[in-house]
Amino acid sequence: MNKRTFLKSIGFLTAATFLQIPKIMGLNLENNEILPETFKETEFSLPNLDYAYDSLEPYFDKMTMEIHYSKHHAAYIKNLNEAIKNTPFEKMTLEEIQNKVTDKFPAIRNNGGGHYNHTFFWKNIAPNAGGEPTGKLAENIKNTFGSFDKFKEQFAQAGKTRFGSGWVWLSVNKNKKLFISSTANQDNPLMTKIVNEKGTPILGLDVWEHAYYLKYQNKRPDFINAFWNVVNWKEVEKRFENL
Repeated sequence: MNKRTFLKSIGFLTAATFLQIPKIMGLNLENNEILPETFKETEFSLPNLDYAYDSLEPYFDKMTMEIHYSKHHAAYIKNLNEAIKNTPFEKMTLEEIQNKVTDKFPAIRNNGGGHYNHTFFWKNIAPNAGGEPTGKLAENIKNTFGSFDKFKEQFAQAGKTRFGSGWVWLSVNKNKKLFISSTANQDNPLMTKIVNEKGTPILGLDVWEHAYYLKYQNKRPDFINAFWNVVNWKEVEKRFENL
């Protein structure tokens, strides 16, 4: 390669690199718009919602869904990204954070749990869902709780009696047995260094007031009853079968 060819190649490389800078910075040169915020690989971002905000009505209302997803969940992600900076958690997956976090890291515990729990929750629910589970999950629920109706009663009771804010879960323990539990705030059964009842959740319900107050006010039991109409049992069954 002669000097002229070399300099010409460098020129093309420099130009190509320069053209990438706006994209890296979030700029769209074609229409002069700002692209949606992007995160570096070690940061977390808001997952896509698989359905419209109003698609779970009349059970979950549009306004609550929009605020819950775009405000509450987004805030957990923003705060988590700040909290993990310059810590060992910065290089961990979201699931690893749940397993490793302790009460010595309250911001990571609360916001990491908030991100994991809500990401999990959006997959738990779906339009035109509800009904009952089938297959191995249905069989295991019957064997563990006596019947599907008895399972629903115990799950609902755990949600109703959770004092303050928190979640209610159906999980699988290390012995492959189903169990129901509830956790405070944004804790979950994956937090092995924090919770007493440890396991892998396959179904979860958010019983924070922000999940239901606009439609159900203080009537948490009504919200829990409505939940059964939107449970995505196909997703829950898949989680169970993949354990």
